[in-house]
Amino acid sequence: MIQVKNLVFQYPKNDGPTLKGLSFEIDKGEIFGFLGPSGAGKSTAQKVLYKIYYDYQGSVRVDGKSLHDWDKHYFEKIGVGFELPNHYLKLTGRENLDLFATFYPNGKKRNVDALFEMVDLESDIDKAVETYSKGMKMRLNFIRAIQHDPDILFFDEPTTGLDPVNAHKIKQHILNLKAKGKTIFVTTHSMETADQICDRVSFIVDGELVVTDTPKNLKSKHGKKAVKIELANEQSKEFPLKSLGENADFLSFIKQGEVRRIHTLEASLEEVFIQVTGKSLKS
Repeated sequence: MIQVKNLVFQYPKNDGPTLKGLSFEIDKGEIFGFLGPSGAGKSTAQKVLYKIYYDYQGSVRVDGKSLHDWDKHYFEKIGVGFELPNHYLKLTGRENLDLFATFYPNGKKRNVDALFEMVDLESDIDKAVETYSKGMKMRLNFIRAIQHDPDILFFDEPTTGLDPVNAHKIKQHILNLKAKGKTIFVTTHSMETADQICDRVSFIVDGELVVTDTPKNLKSKHGKKAVKIELANEQSKEFPLKSLGENADFLSFIKQGEVRRIHTLEASLEEVFIQVTGKSLKS
């Protein structure tokens, strides 16, 4: 669906490029994530792909066609959930969506009430957006991006500013969009979000891609193939996963007291990021 080769982009006033030869592909129906700290180039890469920035080097193809060859109909094909909500504050939530719906041929076909109900904003649909909290604006941002039923979606930090309950709901909605065959490109510094929803991820640091793989493979490669057993008497011990059921030491240990907790020692995605890149997400 999306093929990027040797993508280079430099802001006019910068001494060097922000994106330094990125190459990656996103398959149709895949949720693909760019993970990295602030300033790594995540949002810049997305802005190239949704045609905010034109002056780039390299090749970008979407659905088999060069990005340069797409005309205004490209914007009917994509939906964008920006990191910072940018609504008309004096208008109501409904009026905001109605306004943006006029940009698309099928804009009148959507069910506005159902969209607001999807993100628990049905009681606020006719309130001015200036009265919305940041989390409410982010949820409005989300349904604005999907209201014209685009094939490709770009979400930049989709759970920023959301409480845990609404963050969980937005992640589930993204998974539901994937189930409908949508192609989704997510940028985030939240490793938890990426781990929960992304089919594959790329670590990006200082404008370069360091590694691309599935979260499962990354955690498996960089973690211990072992389990840690914690007993109620405060004793704990690690055992290798291989032939665990035949390990006499393991069987003897779990008989020494009530087992409080058993957990695998695979690395978290954030731990993998630090191991692979040598960088902190907060850098």
